[in-house]
Amino acid sequence: MASISPIDLQKALKGANYPASRDDLVTLAKGNGADDTLVEKLSDAPTDEFDGPNDVQKAVFDNE
Repeated sequence: MASISPIDLQKALKGANYPASRDDLVTLAKGNGADDTLVEKLSDAPTDEFDGPNDVQKAVFDNE
């Protein structure tokens, strides 16, 4: 599995409006050309709703 960085996550979520649902962020990441690994990690995040980019980063990287 390819490694992803917080910068990759920021690029994938460019243009996100918060609060945002996990499904909305997955759709946005795909639309921004995110790597499949990043999309999978975002899809597997334990949180359904995110208040901001820090929440997303914690959910994605603390869940490794």
